[in-house]
Amino acid sequence: MSSTCPGGIPMEADQKAQSPMTWLVWGIIGLIDLILLYGVTLMYAQEEIAFALIILLIVCTGTWVFISNKGYNYRYVFPALLGVSIFIVFPLIYTVNVAFTNYSSSNLLPLERVKLLHLRKTYKTDGESYNFKVYQQDSDYRILFISNKEADKHLVSQPFNETTIPSPLKTDFSPDLPEGEELPFRDTIKLRQTLKKLAIELPDSSELSMTSLRKFGPMSKIYRDIGHDTLEDVRNGNQLKPNYETGFYIEVPEGQPDSAGKQTGPGFVVYNGWDNFVRVINDPGIQGPFLQIFTWTIVFAGLSVFFTLVVGLLMACLVQWEPLKGNGVYRLLLILPYAVPAFISILIFRGLFNQNFGEINMLLNLLFGVQPEWFSNEFLAKTMVVIVNTWLGYPYMMILAIGLLKSIPDDLYEASAIDGASPIQNFFSITLPMIIKPLTPLLIASFAFNFNNLVLIALLTDGAPNIIGASTPAGATDILVSYTFRIAFGQYGQDYGLASAIATFIFIMVGVIAWVNLKATKRVLE
Repeated sequence: MSSTCPGGIPMEADQKAQSPMTWLVWGIIGLIDLILLYGVTLMYAQEEIAFALIILLIVCTGTWVFISNKGYNYRYVFPALLGVSIFIVFPLIYTVNVAFTNYSSSNLLPLERVKLLHLRKTYKTDGESYNFKVYQQDSDYRILFISNKEADKHLVSQPFNETTIPSPLKTDFSPDLPEGEELPFRDTIKLRQTLKKLAIELPDSSELSMTSLRKFGPMSKIYRDIGHDTLEDVRNGNQLKPNYETGFYIEVPEGQPDSAGKQTGPGFVVYNGWDNFVRVINDPGIQGPFLQIFTWTIVFAGLSVFFTLVVGLLMACLVQWEPLKGNGVYRLLLILPYAVPAFISILIFRGLFNQNFGEINMLLNLLFGVQPEWFSNEFLAKTMVVIVNTWLGYPYMMILAIGLLKSIPDDLYEASAIDGASPIQNFFSITLPMIIKPLTPLLIASFAFNFNNLVLIALLTDGAPNIIGASTPAGATDILVSYTFRIAFGQYGQDYGLASAIATFIFIMVGVIAWVNLKATKRVLE
């Protein structure tokens, strides 16, 4: 029985010839692992624990697959499984995890970062401000502080550079100028980000901070850490306590109960359990719009598939009609909407349907004396969306139908002609039954595409008109994906936790719909 080396190379082969290749494989795997492990270290240092763990898992699994004999059979499916894990499974798990938090534009940072931001807050205290000049010697800098009250009272800081900044930066009286060359003002401005980080300690232990491009002034920290994530305001003794339910610090006056405090931003991320899911189910301002948008999404996707199929099949039959002259020219013209980038066509239609200046309303006004409110009226807005989507989608269906029509034997039509069948009878008795089975999976794919057609809604209507009474950004022409997108990234505030909860519901609903479609497809194809 033959055996293999750790790299999967048969040991019966010439060992001298195979050994360099084996070491090369091991070297490449080791190099890749080192790079990925370095990335894991950086992610962990940035407190991106979830991403660090997933990369570490990938490193361990991939290394085992490619160096172990037992993992040999998985080498060819590992890239596919890796892609599914990274682009489907992990985002899904991450989204569900976010759904159990208050993660939003107002609660964006972890508690440690918010605490650090509060500890960095300063206020100007009584004391003298100093003009300053920066001197450079090699890569080190020194600052000369010039007193406004005493002309001969100069302070010189200890040396520092952009990578090494002592904290605090001590100063001392000096009758001489610092060593090195004085920086021009424009170079001092380039150094302002480093200067802002400096905490200058004077000989009397008071501190200075940069207050403008030309001055350092006396500044003090507003808060000090007194333990258990609680901060104290040094000015008045008020305490800043974290509220783990709301995700905000509460400023509590000295001697008062926590309930007397007021909320202080920014907020931090906390797990709030099922609150987001309960909001979707119980909040009328979310529940009503969600169900309305869900129903419209199903209707929109279904109508889009139906109309694109009808128009595409009709156009395919026309260009396949032998008595029609110039079939190739018509086929080319009818495919043009599919060749033009969708976003360009959508923006053109947005201008055409403009209620005040659009060519469509101008023509309707000229012929019938009406100017429909395409973007204000809910029914008309939905009609416009379906019309535009039909225009964008029918060429795809036409191309599919042309190929399927050519696969139907001509003998069937000749036999039906002998029997005296009409074109309509031919269509429903021969054409449609012959193409529906191979077309069904493509129709399901088209339904899935339109179910998540974010680009059309975002560029054409942006969900308008708005749903009255909705407590979140929601429009009558919104579909589920655009509704979720507006909640997560809209201009009226970003609520990632709620958007993730809605996305979880969408995943469950789409999973059920996909399962039903697969069952129905299986019955049709049997």
